[in-house]
Amino acid sequence: MTTSRFTWSPDPAAVDQSRVLAFARSQGLDSVEALQAWAVEDIGRYWDAVVQFLGLEFTTPYRQPVDLSAGPAWPEWFVGGHFNYVRAALDRWIEAGHGDRVAVYAESDDGTRREVTFSELQQETYRVAGALRTLGVGHGDRVGILMSMTPETVAVVLALGALGAIFVPMFSGFGPEAVASRLQDAGAKVLVTHDGFYRRGGLIDLKSVADAAIERSPTVEHCLVVQRASNAVAWNEGRDHWLHDLLASSEAIAEPVDTAANDPYMIIYTSGTTGRPKGALHVQSGFPVKAAHDMALCFDVGPDDTVFWVTDLGWMMGPWLVCGGLLLGASIVLFDGTPDYPNPGRLWQIAEWSGATLLGVAPTAVRVLMTQGDQWVNESNLERVRVLGSSGEPWNPGPWQWFVDVVGGGRCPLINYSGGTETSGGIVTALPTSSLKPCGFSGPVPGMDADVLDENGNPVRGSVGELVIRQPWVGITQGFWNDRERYEETYWSRFPGIWVHGDWAEVDEDGCWYIRGRSDDTLKVAGKRVGPAEVESAAVVHPAVQEAAAIGVPDEVKGENIVVFAVLRQGVERTDSLNEEIRRSIGKELGSALRPKQVHLVNDLPKTRNAKVMRRVIRAAYLGLPAGDTTALENPKAVDEVVAARSVAKG
Repeated sequence: MTTSRFTWSPDPAAVDQSRVLAFARSQGLDSVEALQAWAVEDIGRYWDAVVQFLGLEFTTPYRQPVDLSAGPAWPEWFVGGHFNYVRAALDRWIEAGHGDRVAVYAESDDGTRREVTFSELQQETYRVAGALRTLGVGHGDRVGILMSMTPETVAVVLALGALGAIFVPMFSGFGPEAVASRLQDAGAKVLVTHDGFYRRGGLIDLKSVADAAIERSPTVEHCLVVQRASNAVAWNEGRDHWLHDLLASSEAIAEPVDTAANDPYMIIYTSGTTGRPKGALHVQSGFPVKAAHDMALCFDVGPDDTVFWVTDLGWMMGPWLVCGGLLLGASIVLFDGTPDYPNPGRLWQIAEWSGATLLGVAPTAVRVLMTQGDQWVNESNLERVRVLGSSGEPWNPGPWQWFVDVVGGGRCPLINYSGGTETSGGIVTALPTSSLKPCGFSGPVPGMDADVLDENGNPVRGSVGELVIRQPWVGITQGFWNDRERYEETYWSRFPGIWVHGDWAEVDEDGCWYIRGRSDDTLKVAGKRVGPAEVESAAVVHPAVQEAAAIGVPDEVKGENIVVFAVLRQGVERTDSLNEEIRRSIGKELGSALRPKQVHLVNDLPKTRNAKVMRRVIRAAYLGLPAGDTTALENPKAVDEVVAARSVAKG
């Protein structure tokens, strides 16, 4: 196995002042490595210490940190305790005298900027909670949220948590069928939406999407509309309500109820391969606590920080940003536009304006923006940024290094962070206290008892294996909504008592970890197993290639052959020989045995809104198979190019 060299090392003073080391020292430990060993030795003790370190107050103290009597798939955390995360995210910071600090910075597509303080957010949250209560929303009711990222969106999320209701976040780019499928599965009582919003200067009529979805969702009684674009919308009297009208007609507020620690607070859907999304159920003391823990220990975030993570509420990192950031008393930054509109400097300009200290961007966005030139970054003052972040997909070395050197100025660690919707955050992470290799991770997130196993369940190093977690953690999903069996089958059936995440991972001789793609994406060519990310990294070594996706297709002799779809850099012209040049270049990087059978040049790759390439959809389209759940696709037309490539290959 070939591994890269370390290209970034932390400043010793920054290590000494880091929050993860402060937490270790609070437990009498002198290193992060000692902290991890201590954590997996007694997970209950570890998470009890986390609660104390983060200053989280339970209105009724818990009797014990964890009860595993129902088995590792069904832990009960903070047994007997009562906790409402909204009280911890708002009230305690105001009571501590921080009400005038900015809680939310927000920039919209048209450049409008807003700042909302903790006191203002608290007032808006409890007024919205009062409005929701007039619609009959209470403890345990499910409420869908179809909104772009605005301060009102945050207030709605927090208002539902305060009421003990369960919110169902949805991608603001979803069509009616995707929204309806989630409303139906959750049995939602209310849908909250915008009238519309703007993206790339064009109006998105969100209310019409909501209307079409509600028509297919018989449990929805009310649609609460937040005015944003002031576009003309259809109106159903008795069902539809303007939020501003409800707020104007009532002075009622609703402060946080005394929820149990394990009361559900969110159902967030993750795409499945069968066409039916999976609703991961999370609780008040689960997802929010895990998000705050990871943000503090992995990204070194505290009350003095400003967190700018480019995301949508429908993806895990949206609730992660809102709940984790505010629980820590940090400011959060919202953006509902696109990274390169109206120019490629948009993200860096927002980071300067908000004073962001943590900047999180998907690798795909970085790959696109780096091709526009360094000048767009250099025009903004990013001196306050001290930590970079990324999640959602594997990196390629070139863009990783560019993000570190150009955006981070060589002084900021790039915290590569990987986990999932069902885990409430990270399984593996880079750490600001560690030397870093391009595309790699320092190891497991503190408190996560992660390992890499071969097909027989034995630990493996130096080659690809299944990423697993040996013990439960705070934030583990409490099953899939109304589908316990599917949850157990998905994560707990491969190796008894062990969570199998579905990612291929690898640990090199220096102890650095790598994610090699989804295990159902893994390529097996003539007995050789390779992750698609390795093939894609080899593809972008060619100077003409901006990004790529690799899939495996059946082959009678080799078992599978590799097919690559490549997007060219701006300004590069297609030639008759370019496909073959890229194919041979990949073979030179990986060895002739792993040279792709074919390379297809396309204008775009099928992706989700958070820029995750959907290889499963590419493979299905290329082979003419059912695509499964495609509701998360932002650019469905990209699939047409894959289908066209199939015709070319057959010809």
